[in-house]
Amino acid sequence: MQVPSQMLIDGKWVDAESLATSTVLNPANQEVLATLPRGGREDARAAIDAASEALRRAESMSAFERSKILLKAASLLEQNAQEMATIITKNVGKPITDSEAETARGVLTLTFAAEEAKRLYGQTIPLDTSPFPPGNMNRLGFTIREPIGVVGAISPFNFPLNLLLHKVAPALAAGNTVVVKPPTDGPLPALLVAKIFEEAGLPRGMLNVVLGSGGEVGDEIVTNEKVNAISFTGDTETGRMIAERAARTNKKLLLELGGHNPLIILDDAKVVNAVNSAVAGTFSYAGQVCTATRRIILSERVKERFLTQFEQAVGTLKVGDPMDRTTSVGPVINVRALEKIDGLVRDASDKGAKVRMGGSRLGYGELAQGNYYSPTILDGVVGGMEISQKEIFGPVAAIMEASSDEEAIELANNTIYGLQASIYTSDLARGIRMAKRIKAGAVMINDRTNLRWDNAPFGGIKRSGMGREGVSLAIGELTELKFVVANLAE
Repeated sequence: MQVPSQMLIDGKWVDAESLATSTVLNPANQEVLATLPRGGREDARAAIDAASEALRRAESMSAFERSKILLKAASLLEQNAQEMATIITKNVGKPITDSEAETARGVLTLTFAAEEAKRLYGQTIPLDTSPFPPGNMNRLGFTIREPIGVVGAISPFNFPLNLLLHKVAPALAAGNTVVVKPPTDGPLPALLVAKIFEEAGLPRGMLNVVLGSGGEVGDEIVTNEKVNAISFTGDTETGRMIAERAARTNKKLLLELGGHNPLIILDDAKVVNAVNSAVAGTFSYAGQVCTATRRIILSERVKERFLTQFEQAVGTLKVGDPMDRTTSVGPVINVRALEKIDGLVRDASDKGAKVRMGGSRLGYGELAQGNYYSPTILDGVVGGMEISQKEIFGPVAAIMEASSDEEAIELANNTIYGLQASIYTSDLARGIRMAKRIKAGAVMINDRTNLRWDNAPFGGIKRSGMGREGVSLAIGELTELKFVVANLAE
């Protein structure tokens, strides 16, 4: 299936109104992958108008018709899985095995949404007679769920397929229409998704894709009065600005934001298992995952044993071409990301942290053209270092030390974020007691931080987000609950 080179607005593949274009680069080698339209506010308005008009078509579709289209889209994605995985890897530098896993998850996400489209259940509610005159026995109270309307979906580069589908699929399952703004650094998978839905028979205008900057296209989606809800995944600062601007038109918000996820390893932990989780949690996709392990909090008694094994394991990671199936760590998304990572590592080093491994950009040999950073271990990280508070989004392990369970909990909670956390211990009761005190949307016991199940609740507290994804929960977020009372005595 050919990746389109235009935007999809009202069922038509179009260039930007201004005819502006931008190039899409492979972060592994700076190869030009495509030249695409660079849309602006006028293109976003056209897409929003089309989505608003398409609400009438959406209302005429039954839940079973929506389910059938979602299942067809899942089938088409599965048929084109290898092509999609290759596009993901070339567009955002994700190792090919990870891109294949993301594509398989995308098929599941569409399938879950197809199932949930037929389960927009309401409730019957017994009505209390106390506030009213006699006669409530003749009244029937029940709830129904209705589509919220036009949904603006703003998705990130790091999971350019599955995180997009976590917005689009639940919205369509609920009977909404959607305007998508893909990431500027990873737009190609979204265009192929739009093509898949077109071939699956989705009526025109129900899904629109507009390429362009957050400052123009994204802002128009966030502020336009015809958009009823925003589903956004991205950094916390952008999420805050979206919340402020969307509040002016009272939009419903589903925000999945940053994380600074701690992995606590207690003195009774099985160190080998903890090491494996720390490596996978910190360095998968070069740490460019909101659920990645950012801080490894070690009990004093286990620290040196853990670090010895951890260094050995990290030393075996292969950095290189993400299309090579033996690659463990690929490039980061762009030069800005490299500079941010390097700046946070230098700040920690200047303030007393020890660089036990890595700590520099990689610009030699076949890596010279790509955005590569060496897998890095920083020991002795403490509060006051920027890396202890800021989301680095890179392949860097920040090692902290705790003398007690209480101190480990305090360190884990000492951040504005609250997305996910992990605890390693052989004492399950101890782990559960600590999990209840950690301020996060999810806590894993004896497992890594960067886990997500597509049919399970996902989201953070504090500045890590608002609302919950997970297909059935997202449908709840993207619908309105209506209470209906029928007076049967009339």
